[in-house]
Amino acid sequence: MNRLGFCIFINTVCEGAVPSVRGGEDMPCVFDAKVETQREIADFVMTRLHEFMDGERDFEDAMTVEEYIMEVDVLPDGSIVDERGNHFQATP
Repeated sequence: MNRLGFCIFINTVCEGAVPSVRGGEDMPCVFDAKVETQREIADFVMTRLHEFMDGERDFEDAMTVEEYIMEVDVLPDGSIVDERGNHFQATP
């Protein structure tokens, strides 16, 4: 049986929208609640801001948030289907 979840996506030039956070066995990382997913993105942003403050990243790069949240169906094998019908599994 499928379950509902949330994933963080990013748009790429070659592949379009793809999950940007992967977990065990390189499967897309699925969050149970939208707020958990939002906190993960906020953590990314805080890390980039700290890197800017430490001189490791420029300001524009630190302030740019390209990640976004998409609701997904999680299949029994751990792969996901996004709201556009695209299927994602472990990357080879």
